[in-house]
Amino acid sequence: MTTLELAADETLHVLLSSRRLEAAVEALSPRVRAHRWKPADGLPHGEAAQAQVWVPSTRTAPEGLLEALPRLQLVQSISAGVEGLAGRLPEGVVLCNARGAHTPSTAEWAVAATLAAQRGLPFFVREQDAERWSFATHRSLVGARVLVVGAGDIGRAIGRMLAGFDVEPIYVARTARGDVRGTDELPGLLPHADVVILIVPLTPETAGMVDARFLAAMPDGALLVNAARGRIVDTDALVTELTSGRLRAALDVTDPEPLPAGHPLWRAPGLLLTPHVAGEVPRTGERAVAAVTAQIGRILAGEPLVDVVGAY
Repeated sequence: MTTLELAADETLHVLLSSRRLEAAVEALSPRVRAHRWKPADGLPHGEAAQAQVWVPSTRTAPEGLLEALPRLQLVQSISAGVEGLAGRLPEGVVLCNARGAHTPSTAEWAVAATLAAQRGLPFFVREQDAERWSFATHRSLVGARVLVVGAGDIGRAIGRMLAGFDVEPIYVARTARGDVRGTDELPGLLPHADVVILIVPLTPETAGMVDARFLAAMPDGALLVNAARGRIVDTDALVTELTSGRLRAALDVTDPEPLPAGHPLWRAPGLLLTPHVAGEVPRTGERAVAAVTAQIGRILAGEPLVDVVGAY
């Protein structure tokens, strides 16, 4: 179990960027001092440079920041994905994510995008814009064979939501356990999937895992849904499959991101595309603040940290 070293009468300095989070953190105890800071302000100085906790608003550490925080012990993310920080922190600094903060909204997007793509809603919206009454039959989510690649908190939430459509998803993760199949079984599972939903973290093992071979194993007409990170998918391989009309996709993330003007994904057939908004609903911010304040409460109480990603 990982705890943060803090003397009983020691002030806990927290570096963060949000006024709302600042108020919530300082309301916990007179021992907490919050310092609002943004990369544009230059490196922290004075009391802010004494921060033992940093709550980043960016996916990576700005140049020189970690060196400017000699007392740093914890980096507490407000999101689930921490690939830009994992393995890049000084020795002894603990990295935690905000597991659960984006779970309901991201799972909701994955199911909504899957349902919209299956029922052809992007096609009908374009026809509406063109004032065309175009009758067409598309696929259904009800009873579909769905692989959820990623069996963490969000993956499980997706599975629970899919149950309302008479879907019993097959979960896939790096290591087989209980009702979860291992990624080594994907070659045998992919040819039978109507829908493949990606919700794995971005790691050296998952980067590029959805390559030409992975996509070729999916059956004609299958749908790939990416609610994870763009770099998990080989973009060129996916464009090839979409352009041929063999596969369809719903993406909230891309590689590169943001997607530049003129990129072939913009006009790829069979694609539903949103600009990394899966987690963006009004209550996400509330859940992120709750995750951070709960973690700081544990520090003040001398309790073990939760949602530890790694200590480096």
